Formats: sequence, structure tokens, C-alpha cells
Amino acid sequence: MSEILKSLAPAYGGYSIARNGKVIFIRGAIPGEVVEVDIVEKKRDYSVASVVNVLEPSEDRVKPLCPVFGTCGGCQLQFISYKRQLAMKSEILIDSLSRLGGIEMQPGEVLFDRQWNYRHRAQLKVSRQGEVGFFRESTRDVVGFDECPLLVQEINEVLPGIKGTVPVQNLREIHISAGDELTVLLRGAEYDGEACVKVMETGASGVAFNDVHAAGQAYVMLDISGLKYSVSPWTFFQAHWSLNRRVVDFVANALQPFEGERILDLYAGAGNFSLPLSSGAAEVIAVEDNRHAADDAARNMEMNDIKNCRIVRSSAEKYKFTGKFDVIILDPPRPGLTAEVARKVLDHGASRIVYVSCNPSTLARDLKKMKDKYEVESVHQIDFFPNTFHIEAAAFLRIR
Repeated sequence: MSEILKSLAPAYGGYSIARNGKVIFIRGAIPGEVVEVDIVEKKRDYSVASVVNVLEPSEDRVKPLCPVFGTCGGCQLQFISYKRQLAMKSEILIDSLSRLGGIEMQPGEVLFDRQWNYRHRAQLKVSRQGEVGFFRESTRDVVGFDECPLLVQEINEVLPGIKGTVPVQNLREIHISAGDELTVLLRGAEYDGEACVKVMETGASGVAFNDVHAAGQAYVMLDISGLKYSVSPWTFFQAHWSLNRRVVDFVANALQPFEGERILDLYAGAGNFSLPLSSGAAEVIAVEDNRHAADDAARNMEMNDIKNCRIVRSSAEKYKFTGKFDVIILDPPRPGLTAEVARKVLDHGASRIVYVSCNPSTLARDLKKMKDKYEVESVHQIDFFPNTFHIEAAAFLRIR
């Protein structure tokens, strides 16, 4: 049974909110629109609905670029103009800070870049039937496509050839990373010589199976702040690389002056912040638990002849703070800081903290824990994933 509702406000996850006696989360509506919806899920306190007809469309409604948009679960917001996407994400960030963190403030400068063909990393799923693509929304069904408008063209160009390597027994995922070259990681399948040759013939420069490098180049090269930056197939790096370079420069400029200061970079990855910040700091300690990322960071320090940056292989929880740090960089995964890490950071009392977040809810929760000891000077929305519901932000804190 359908209902007619007016969408009122954006909500995290690609939804908008309506009310009809209780809260209804709508998929496929823009705030301000009047839409006909089907209720697809009922809970005690709320319902979830999907748009079946737009009765009063927003001027920000646009035609999606991708032919499988709405079926593929890779992105959620292609039907909304990019300007409105940014505004909606800003609303959600402000609401999260206020409602969950008790922090009343307007975000500062919004950091954004290309809306299309920005992803330098793709994690493709493989069905038992050999279909290659992304999962359908809320399912494990794989939706195939010829090309994805979010991926850089270097990845789109090799997709047809990569698909030709399937089926490979037990293959579950295909990870593709693009930099100066292109590497392919096949997850689930044991080494297959024929598949390896086929992947290399697509134009890939290197192939890996699970945790083993099989052929060709073992990493791709990117540049960051004029430095060489290498990442292996098992290392996370920001997919929107052109924006990532802007964010790193923005953080470095915002921290000025930091000459002679000691910097601790928790969740350091391959040195995304550590390497550029090392040029002005007395010392940078980069803490990273993933062995592949730690190895990449060590290689990057060597390639760039950086002597004042040291990689420590450890989880943030187990790392023992050595000496006094002036600046702490926090770039945790989606769940945010564990209680133990938050306590250690607060007890240490660095003069300044930069918290880069990929989840507005956990950012607000963690800032709430810190705001008695630290002033939140500014928060900046970062749109690392245009056309999706993901919201990133950078918060700058100074000790009171």
C-alpha cells in the first residue's frame, strides 16, 4: 500500500526523513519533494520507504549518469545535483555534531574536487555465476556493469579484460588500484597461472592472489605534496586521490607553524599525513597495525630520503606514547576511537589534535569526550565520495 509524503530533511545513509505519525526514512527523495512511496520495512519506532513516484520534484533532481543506478548499491545520490549533495551532507554533519556531540557550530570550508571518474580503487564482487560488479543494495546479489562513472578511466578500460579472467575457482573479489601503473588483487582464489597471465594481458602491471604477490609490479605509485607515494594491493589509500592531495595540504597549512614539533600519526597507513608533515616537524612517529601498510610506509620514507619519520608497527590501542607530542593526527576507521585510545589521547594532552573522520556519528561522539579538555576550533566537511551517502570531515582541536 502506497502513501504520499513530503520529504523534510536529509538523513545519513542516503535517506530523507518524513513524518506520518512516526518517522519514515525514504530512499530516493530530496528534501522538499512530495513523493508517493511504498513502505518496505516497519519497525516499532520508524518505517523505511522507497519512492515509486515523484509528485512534486525538486529543482535539484537530475538524471543519473549510470544505467544501473538504483539497482547497483555502489552509490545512492546520483539523482541529486552535486551542489545539493554537498549541502545535504553539511546539514547531516551539523545535526550529528549538535545532537550527538553537543557541539553547536557551522562547518568551515568544504573540501571537494571531481564528482566523476575520481576513484583510484575498486573492490569488485564476484558471484558464483561469475558476474563481476557491486552488490545490490542490502543484498549479496552482484550487479554487473560495463563501466562505472565513479571509477577513473584507467580502471574502466581494463574491466572488460578483467572480467574475462572469470570464472576462477573460489574467486570472491577483485581489487584494482590505479596510480602510475595498475595492480590487481584476486581475493578467495588460490594462485592460477592462466588467470595471472590473462590479467597481465589486460594492461595490469602487477597481480596478487590473496596475501601473495604473484607477478609484475608489487605496488602502484602516486604523488603527494611532491613526494613519491607507493601503495601495495593490500594497503588502504584514499580512493579520491586528487582531493586527498588537497586535504593533506589543507591540514599541513592549518597546522602551521609546526617547525621543531613532534607529531604522532595514529592509524598512519602508508604515511598519507606523516610523509608531508615530516618536512617541517622535528620528528614524526607513524603508528600502523597493518603489516602491508607499515611496509609501504617504510619504503616511502626510504624512497623520499626522509630521516625524521619513523614507522611503528602497532595498533593504536597497544602503542605506548614515548615522550611528549605537540600534535596528534587521528584518522581512525569508521567505528571511530576505542575507549582506550580516546583515554590515552586525552591523558597525553598534546597541544593540538587533527581528527579526520569517515563517520559523522562517531566523530560527534569522540569530540564530545574531548571537548572539556579541548576546544573544537573548526570542522570541515570533506567529500571523498561524491554521489554516495558517505560523509567525511576534519576537526581541528586545541587544548584549553
